[in-house]
Amino acid sequence: MSVPSPAAPGTPPGRTSGPGAPSGLRPRLPSPLRPAGDERFARHGVRLLFKRDDLIHPELPGNKWRKLAPNLRAAAERGHTTLLTFGGAYSHHLRATAAAGRLLGLATIGVVRGDELADRPLNPSLERCADDGMRLVFLDRAAYRRKTAPEFVAGLRERFGPFHLVPEGGSNTLAVHGCTDLGRELRGRADVVAVPCGTGGTLAGLAAGLAPGQRALGFAVLKGGFLDGEVERLQREAFGARRGDWRVEHRFHCGGYAKVPPRLRAFAEDFSARHGVILESLYVAKMFYGLLSLTEEGAFPRGTVIAAVLTGPG
Repeated sequence: MSVPSPAAPGTPPGRTSGPGAPSGLRPRLPSPLRPAGDERFARHGVRLLFKRDDLIHPELPGNKWRKLAPNLRAAAERGHTTLLTFGGAYSHHLRATAAAGRLLGLATIGVVRGDELADRPLNPSLERCADDGMRLVFLDRAAYRRKTAPEFVAGLRERFGPFHLVPEGGSNTLAVHGCTDLGRELRGRADVVAVPCGTGGTLAGLAAGLAPGQRALGFAVLKGGFLDGEVERLQREAFGARRGDWRVEHRFHCGGYAKVPPRLRAFAEDFSARHGVILESLYVAKMFYGLLSLTEEGAFPRGTVIAAVLTGPG
């Protein structure tokens, strides 16, 4: 596998708008692929690359751009001026959707898990959503679990009027097709492509876009072991069948979503000091923690090139 050389000073950063990019947004595509010298990987004969999807857009980085962009195009084509989506109290997806709404002049509604939050001061994540103009609606957990039921969605439309629905985490058929571009950008550039996984849409599209002989490895950030089924479901809905060589690694969620134990925090701080990149702790740090652990366990043959996708600062 070929390893990219660092870009020379003054090198153009790549195209600033992708095919069909929503008007008003200027993504940096393809995102840079850069070598990451790390002796902890090198001593096992593994070369590590950074796929800097966090640099695609300052407010819609990484998989947030890749999943939202096709949904934004679909909303425009259908004449919708409102986006409605779902998420938890610290959802990166809610923040990205709110930012997209502000940038494009769209109304946004965020349905938030946990009605107890309605009477509390907004945390920094939800406050940012509100500052970007998102209307926040808080649901108790029992009601939230019904969010995909047709009658529940019909009730939302009756309450709020017409809207383009984006599922929790942004993972739907449109998003999966959007994430195939990530795989295509990495064809022939690595043996293994690693990505953190919350709802499975990025992995589903990434694996489908890679070339034969390449593997996609997803690192689950939630407990439960449900992501294998979700990724396969998304691929079947998007492509009619399972696509690509992929698997989900479930050992490195560090206690579940939003859990950042001291060992992970220390790892992230050390990694950032080594490489000069800030590791988002809920997703990206868990991926690198898992990659290093697997490398030290001998999971990758000598000579393996791994491209790790930095999906953004959150």
